[in-house]
Amino acid sequence: MVKCTKGQIRCLKTALRWKGHLEQRQRIQMVLLRESGMTQPAIAEAMGVSLSTVNRAHMAYDHGGLNALKRKPSGGRKRENMTVANEKALLARFARAAGAGELLNIHDLKAAYEKAIGHETSKSTVYNLLSRHGWRKLMPRPFHPKRSIAAQTSFKKSVSKCCEESPAGGRQMGSPLAHHVRRRSSFRSDEPPATVLGSHRRQAGGCLPADS
Repeated sequence: MVKCTKGQIRCLKTALRWKGHLEQRQRIQMVLLRESGMTQPAIAEAMGVSLSTVNRAHMAYDHGGLNALKRKPSGGRKRENMTVANEKALLARFARAAGAGELLNIHDLKAAYEKAIGHETSKSTVYNLLSRHGWRKLMPRPFHPKRSIAAQTSFKKSVSKCCEESPAGGRQMGSPLAHHVRRRSSFRSDEPPATVLGSHRRQAGGCLPADS
């Protein structure tokens, strides 16, 4: 047990009057009660906590002072593989290629990420990395970067000319048979009903024929 000085006791009493979290105030009280001469079992019984809770509060104050008694924030990236700055530096190498119109290969990025962290990881980790830095999922390009506007215009004109020269005076959308199949519904009045399994054994009255 580390004996507190008068200055430390004064700081603890001042911190006890702060509007901090209840858990932090309880830890400060545990330290002050120890300085008043109470044992850890007596402090645990007086505070209504376990003996291990009192022991952890005393050890935290002995090693870290008043700041160690503060409530630790929950959540956050406690098991991160890389810092956010390192992730940005890694993606910067691939951002140049993506800005030039090239496709981003997730396998190459995954291999570079695993090489940086020193062990294998899943694809979901890489996708979460891209989402965390505002990268969207790769989508097909709306047009080829080396497209020719003149060639496209010429092709459209040739197709329009062929349609105008057709004998029917318009575009042919397939044969009548194809049109019939395409618009075919589940039931048609001009077609015979399909044979249902077991229907040949039923009579008009709904009974099965007697065995011969």
